[in-house]
Amino acid sequence: MFPHRTPLPLHPRRDFLLGDDGMSTVEYCVGLVAAAAFAMVLYAIVSGADVLAAVTSIVQRALTVDI
Repeated sequence: MFPHRTPLPLHPRRDFLLGDDGMSTVEYCVGLVAAAAFAMVLYAIVSGADVLAAVTSIVQRALTVDI
């Protein structure tokens, strides 16, 4: 009834994306190290004296109300 058609080959990029089921252990490790490094940088910035002074100033201005 219908002629037999051979399926078209998948695009190489699509085949690569469909064949990858998830991250490997090495990719998890690299992501974990990057997240830890980012957390250390944020901690160093936030725990600095300048940031503490700025946050203290903001809170004091917020709690001081002139009526």
